[in-house]
Amino acid sequence: MEKGLEIDFEIADRITLLNLQDQRKFLKKDLKDHKKGKYLHPEDVVRHAEIITALELLISYYGGQND
Repeated sequence: MEKGLEIDFEIADRITLLNLQDQRKFLKKDLKDHKKGKYLHPEDVVRHAEIITALELLISYYGGQND
């Protein structure tokens, strides 16, 4: 007997989209907190901005909205 879980492509895409949006939200909050004085390593500031840009491309690909 094969073990595992099968889901259709629409559900998999929706799960992926939600994860991408959550990650973008987390990174944006980190940058916003940094602007308010919370410490964030300088390399992380740059990297967060780069990743947000990449996430927005992926979110669009999966049919999501960018804010």
